[in-house]
Amino acid sequence: MISLTKEDYLKTKTIGILGGMGPEATLGLYGKIIQTTPAAKDQDHLRVIIDSNPKIPDRTPAIIANAENPVPAMLASGKTLESAGVDFIIIPCISAHFFLSELQQGLKVPILSAPDAVADKISQEFSNVKTVGLISTTGTIQGGKFAQRLLQNSIATVVPNDNDQKAVMAAIYYIKATQQPDVRRQCKADLIRVSQNMIKVGAQGIIAGCTETPLELRAEDLPVPYFNPLQILAEAAVREARDGD
Repeated sequence: MISLTKEDYLKTKTIGILGGMGPEATLGLYGKIIQTTPAAKDQDHLRVIIDSNPKIPDRTPAIIANAENPVPAMLASGKTLESAGVDFIIIPCISAHFFLSELQQGLKVPILSAPDAVADKISQEFSNVKTVGLISTTGTIQGGKFAQRLLQNSIATVVPNDNDQKAVMAAIYYIKATQQPDVRRQCKADLIRVSQNMIKVGAQGIIAGCTETPLELRAEDLPVPYFNPLQILAEAAVREARDGD
């Protein structure tokens, strides 16, 4: 395994994770950063500072129903990370990216965009995939920004029908709420079924576009390419951190 030299390590950037949305997705993202980093010993790993605040208001109601705005709480977490010395921020919540522009305006350090990373990954490594199925919160779907970003890379988006989207939202909230095996198995079955339905209507790949969904839905569950934003964002963060200044 490749090891960082002392000089390489001194040039690395500190990653900030603006987390808590939800806690398990935050843990998953940190784990993928560790797994993605070329390291032979503790000292080869990257410095990561996490502010996990599960009290941030729910993003979907804020997007679709004008409920409590999560931006002030996200900004507070972002400024905490800035004060701690991070060089850039990543967010393990796709719905939160709806507010990315507003959030970035209030912070000095850059935020790496998960939709940017996913769109570029598909274009660069899966150029034959021109239509993807998006499994995400209703907020992400109705907000439209993820689909718009994909379209910039000439990637069309298929979304679940109304009944399937209700099943997706139920699965997301159950995954957030419980580790009970039978409940999680049902969530997985529902996410696979919804994915298969989108494949039937033209999806050539599936994006697990809420960071709870890849906690159950896996690449081996599907007959088409599978894109996990947590993994892709972790890879982008490691590249950015190891590039140095």
